[in-house]
Formats: sequence, C-alpha cells, structure tokens
Amino acid sequence: MNVIKKTIDLGGGRIVEIETGRLAKQADGAAVIKYGNTMLLATVCADKNAKEGVDFMPLTIEYRENMASVGRIPGSFFKREGRSTDDEILVARLIDRALRPLFPDDFHANVVVQVTLISGDLNEMPDALACLGASAALAVSDIPFNGPISEVRVAKIDGKLIINPSISQVKDGATTIDLIVAASAESIIMVEGEMAEVSEADMVEAIIFADEMIKKQVAVLKELEAEAGKTVKRTYTHETHNEELRAKLNAFCFDRCKEVAGKQLADKHQRGDLFDAIKEEFLATVSDEDKKAYAFQLGLYWHDVEKNAVREVMLTENKRLDGRKMDEVRPIWSEAGYLPGPHGSALFTRGETQSLTTVTLGTKLDAQLIDGAIFNYDKKFLLHYNFPPFSTGEARTPRGTSRREVGHGNLAHRALEKMVPETPYVIRIVSDILESNGSSSMATVCAGTLAMMDAGLKIKKAVSGIAMGLITNEETGKYVILSDILGDEDHLGDMDFKVCGTADGITACQMDIKIKGLSRELLAAALEQAKRGRLHILGEMNKTLSAPREDYKPHAPRVEQIMIEKEYIGAIIGPGGKVIQEMQKETGTTIVIEEVGNQGKIEIFSPNTEGIDAAVRRIKGIVAVPEIGDVYEATVKSIMPYGAFVEFMPGKQGLLHISEISNKRLETMEGVLKENEVIKVKLLGIDNKTGKFKLSRKALLEAAE
Repeated sequence: MNVIKKTIDLGGGRIVEIETGRLAKQADGAAVIKYGNTMLLATVCADKNAKEGVDFMPLTIEYRENMASVGRIPGSFFKREGRSTDDEILVARLIDRALRPLFPDDFHANVVVQVTLISGDLNEMPDALACLGASAALAVSDIPFNGPISEVRVAKIDGKLIINPSISQVKDGATTIDLIVAASAESIIMVEGEMAEVSEADMVEAIIFADEMIKKQVAVLKELEAEAGKTVKRTYTHETHNEELRAKLNAFCFDRCKEVAGKQLADKHQRGDLFDAIKEEFLATVSDEDKKAYAFQLGLYWHDVEKNAVREVMLTENKRLDGRKMDEVRPIWSEAGYLPGPHGSALFTRGETQSLTTVTLGTKLDAQLIDGAIFNYDKKFLLHYNFPPFSTGEARTPRGTSRREVGHGNLAHRALEKMVPETPYVIRIVSDILESNGSSSMATVCAGTLAMMDAGLKIKKAVSGIAMGLITNEETGKYVILSDILGDEDHLGDMDFKVCGTADGITACQMDIKIKGLSRELLAAALEQAKRGRLHILGEMNKTLSAPREDYKPHAPRVEQIMIEKEYIGAIIGPGGKVIQEMQKETGTTIVIEEVGNQGKIEIFSPNTEGIDAAVRRIKGIVAVPEIGDVYEATVKSIMPYGAFVEFMPGKQGLLHISEISNKRLETMEGVLKENEVIKVKLLGIDNKTGKFKLSRKALLEAAE
C-alpha cells in the first residue's frame, strides 16, 4: 500500500487528517477524512467516455450516514438504511453545488461521488467535512477537475467567529451566524446558511473569515495531489467542433438575438418564441446532412450565441430582458386568507412567479421524528416546497419530491424559523409554486410569512426574500448587479444570490457563483442592493397584511395547557391508556402529556372551547384531592346486590353501601337506584390502607330531616 497522509490545523489543537491509499483502492479516487472520532470515506468514479449526445455534466453526488457509525441500529421495520433522508440530500447538494462549476465545460463523462460517514461523534457535525473529502478524492484521481476546493462551516458564537464549531458550542452559545462556505484558492463558489438578523457587513466578515481557512485547506490538498502523482489528469475528447458552422451561426444569429433581448419583453414565453424563431431561421439555411451530423454542436453554439447576446445588451445598453432597471423588483400582488379551508393561506405573485402557500396547525403528535445518525429530535416546524411541471408550462408528470425541492424548501425554512413564536402547535407550511420565472424559493418565504400571519400566529417579524444576479465581462471588467432575477438571468448569469431577512437583518442566504474572483467590494455591493429590494418587498407585503390576525381561524385547533403533579400522570392516562382514550372520545379533543422536570405538562387540543372545557374539568377532577365531609354529585355507574358503585369525582369511584343509601333499612337494591342516575353523596372517610372511599347518602337525608 502507498498510504499518503496529510493534516490540516483548524486551530486550538483541532486537527483534520486526510489519508489515501488504504481504503477503496479500486475507485478512481478515494480519501478518508478524520476529525476526532468522525471519519468520512469519500470516493469518486468516472466513465472513460461520455454517452453520445450528452452536452452537460452528468454528475451524481451521494452522501450517506451509516447508523453503525455511532453504534445505532436503524429504527425502520427493515433494520437497514433506506433511501436518503432530507438531511443527507441537503449535504449532498452542498457538495454538488461546490464541485459542479469546477468541472471542464467540455467534460461530459458520467461522474459519481459518494461520501459516507463511517464513524461518527455525537458532538461533531460531519457535513462541513464532506466536501473536503469529495475534493480530496478528486485530487488523488485522474478525473479532470479545476480544483481542488474545500468547504467549512463558520459560526459566530458569543461574538466570536469559529471554524467548524462543535454541536455543543452552537447549542450552548449565542449563535448569530451559521454558514457553510465553499471556495477554491482563487474565489468563493458557494455560501449557504442562517443568521439571527445580522447586518450585511457581519455576513461579509464571516464569509471572508471562512475563505481564509479554505485557502489553507486547498494548499494541503494540492500537496496531496502532487504526492499522489495526479497533477496531470486524463485526456478526453467529448466534443468535436465545426468552427465554420460556429462562425456562420454567430454571424446570422448574434445581432438578431441582441434585438430580441433589447425588446425588453416581460412575457418569457413570447420572448422564448422569438428566440426560437431566430434559431429556426438559421437552421433553414443549413443542409439536412449538416443538421444531422452537427446536431450536438448546433445546440452548443446556439446556447453560446444567445447567452453572449443577452449579456452584451445588459452590459453595454444597460437593458434587462423584461425592461426593468437593474435594481428594480417586478410588480407584486398578494392576498392573505385566499383559501377558506386551511388554518392560514396566502397567494404571493411577483412578476411571473407565484406561490400558493398554506399553514396547518397540529398537535405534538404531528411532529416529525428526525432519526439520523447524529441528530435525533422531534421537528415541530415543517416547510415543504412543491414545484409542479405546469408552473413552467411543461407537459410532464410529477415523479415524487426532487432534491431541488428539498433544497429550496430548506432555504425558506431557515429564513422563517427564527421568526416563529414559542407555540404548543406543530406548524406545517406548504408552498405550491403555480408559476415560475425565477425566485420561486423567495416567493415561498414571502407567502409563508403572510400565511402564518393569516393563521393568527404571532410571528416576531415579517420576512421577505430576494434573488440577486450578476453579469460580468472579465476582459473589460464591467459588471451589473441584478435584483429579483428572472429564470433566464439566473441561467445566463454569473451568480444566484438569494438573501432573506426582516427589516432589521438577514435571516438566511444561499449563493452560487460561476466566476472566479468575487471581490469583497462586489459582495458587499450585492448585499446592499439586496437589502433595498428586500425592504421594498416587505413594504408591498405590508399593504396586504401588516400584522398577524387577532385570533386563529374558527376551525383551527385551540389549545389549553395544564401543569399537574408528576404523580397524577398515571391516573390521567389510566390502565392501558383507558382513561385518556375515553376522555378524548367523549370530549372530542386530543390530549398530549409529557414530563417536564417534576411536573406533568398537559396540552389539550380541540376545534372548539366546549371540548377543551369538558376535558379540563375531567382532568381537574382526577387530580383534585377529595375532602372528607364534602358533598358531591355522584353518577351511578353500576348496581350490585350490596349497593352501588358511584363516580363522585372524575376518575374517582367508591361503593355506596346499601346501608348508606336510605334512612330506612333496605332489603334489596331493586328499584332503589338506576344506572346513570345522579345523586348527592357525602364523603365520610378514606381507608388509609386501601384508599377506598366511604360514601353516604343516608347522612344527607338525616341532616335534611
């Protein structure tokens, strides 16, 4: 074995070890990342050749966490790891978004990167090390890649910036920034995370701090690459070109594309039809033989011409595709309470992007159990984002939740979560995108805010979101920053920077960069322009709904909390849950009990106050202490030859002996009492040994005489 080891010093005695040459040697590249007890195995394999007709980068990223890594057996019926969890998908996306831009544009071979947690530490987050492992595996392979890169988590805890903090540090301290940053030696590539209403300057400071550590990690990876002898990558020929055809297409189409881009049409379908017409005009000048022989190349050349024409119009004529100014937000209209059935709803439309969002209030029984290798908890705030094909006019059948939908939903979740009030409810937000032309995740943030306020949730502050773009020319140095980008501006541009926040600061962000050398000044300028746009959007939202509704919807569940002594929990639940089940059935409520210290916290949910009041009376009756000498209204439950069993308090029954029913001697119980008859009884005593109650009706009759 030719084992190579490298180390990275994170400071404070924290060392990351990188090893290659010991495990998974048949992969094109493999590396083990070790940090304390945390170990990740990263592998990469690539086909030697590309499939015919492929004009994109077929990259697949998988991140998985083995339950055995922390000494656990999976909790599923099959007792083995199943499909990827949302958390695993989100980590895979972090790796994907960092690696994908760095593969050569003309490299189209199928590439699969797999990162597996093989040993875990319950106090360390492995996600920040996953991309480092993937980059290390690529570095020791011969797969073409314009890296290496790396990724770190940067958090601001108690006012101090920390690289890759532990779980306890984040949990115990006052964390105001939690970001994942990916970068190469030359530039920042990707940023994602959440914040506690921080300023733009604080966010830039955290990104630059992370970038400095990443540069050190990249330097170590370059040393690893050199020692592994993989500085020269494999040769490939995935594209053949016809420069004469390229020049001909450019000469015919470029100025025509510029003309369409300069028309500044707001309707994307109308604009798309005009671009398609230009393409068809050119294809009419090409022979059938060349169309067939160079179909692949024609697609590439057309994309380049369209992209370059649109970008030139923006840079030289200062015109956007839909006619807006560079910092102008598309027209906004919204409506709160659009749907009568849900507990809260909102319709938010910005340009040609529209979200219909609902809020559902549930009980703790509706919480989602997160059962991961590192994190295990009940999730009480859920946000789901759906992107059906019809939102872009596609005739395609939906096939389950995509990774993109998971990622966009997570961004909106992060943006809103810190503004959710303390509440006994489980909250589920669902955003259905009905139209899409860019920034649909940001529409989800805005609609989610309005829907929660419509539901009567007393959110701390309203949150809005905006997607920023960037068009640059490396040769001239000219650039324009775009506010509220269209889908085409995202596709043809150099940056997609989503920023969410309140009027007082940023709560979440997601940034993907396609160019090298994003300067601190440019980043700050983009954030400042985003702030102006974000505040404008908040102003438009306030016109629809400026504060939460005074009360929940009539059909929303109400909740009542009761604290009881811990010793009474068993009595309320009853043997086999009999008492609580009967109580829920009779009152039409949902009752949740949990231990909190030395007490029991009871939450009663019901769509009406009558059900809650009835359940409260029952519970208070169970926990109440009977007083000797008090008189109670009792219900006859059953009749025996020697007396009747009566319930004189909720959950408390006693025998009313035949001798204590009447002031006259009774020989039989026939015709004396009926089941469910209500009578008054007096508590004469409680047996100290058995706890049985001595009840009397006769004592009350004698007193009346």
